[in-house]
Amino acid sequence: MREKVRRLALAAFVAVFVVSGFLLARDLLRSRRERATNQSLAQQVHEARDAMKLLPGPSVSVPVGGEQEEPPSPYAESGLLRQYDPLWQENNDLAGWLWIDGTQIDYPVMYTPGQTEKYLRRDFYGDWALGGCLFIGEGSGPDAAHVIVFGHHMKDGAMFGDLDKYQSEDYAREHPVIHLDTLTEEREYEVIGAFRSRVYEVDEKGVFRYYQYSDLSVEESFDKYLSQVRAASLYDTGVEAAFGDRILVLSTCSYHTENGRFAVVARQRAVQDPSREG
Repeated sequence: MREKVRRLALAAFVAVFVVSGFLLARDLLRSRRERATNQSLAQQVHEARDAMKLLPGPSVSVPVGGEQEEPPSPYAESGLLRQYDPLWQENNDLAGWLWIDGTQIDYPVMYTPGQTEKYLRRDFYGDWALGGCLFIGEGSGPDAAHVIVFGHHMKDGAMFGDLDKYQSEDYAREHPVIHLDTLTEEREYEVIGAFRSRVYEVDEKGVFRYYQYSDLSVEESFDKYLSQVRAASLYDTGVEAAFGDRILVLSTCSYHTENGRFAVVARQRAVQDPSREG
């Protein structure tokens, strides 16, 4: 009897080991496929950006005929920036591109207002993907005054897997700029702060539901929102925001508590900002 029990226990152990090994191998293959897909997309964008940099600027001399040569346009015939036009032609759900220098974050951003979480578990091509895509949340949009981008916190660092590094003030100062281009405009944002949060119950009072803010077009709402961001933030970067500034929020899951969230808040940097020079 004991021998039979021992054999059954061994068989069960082997079965669990085999199934666990299969699931691990499957997840590794999926992770590699998703990473390869995202790297291929990023490479296309990088190559297009680099090609634009190599194009000649405005001519300083007047050619024969007396007409000034026009500089090459950064826009394709569609009116979109050249680096994003080919991808938009493949998938019109593309809203822009988000990247942070010196990090793994370098991805397309999707926008489907009629089905906000369409890309929660889909890659750029619509295939099932555990990491999904970065996407713009409900009530927001690429040109909204308050743009909120959601992404999964992946263990391998993909998507917003490294976003929680902004819990460190030193890290925030080393990576102060977030790039979020739309299809027609290159944009930069400066980090204001970062904080831990969670999804609150409907009846909880006196809490900051940053993920439900959308309209910051009223100065009172804008000021209240920023004051709550500063109160919740883990540090002060010294970056100020004024009514009328476009605000960007990056949001992902956090495991410090049940239904935890982690958010980074930034404000758009004006093109004429002197700190851009040099």
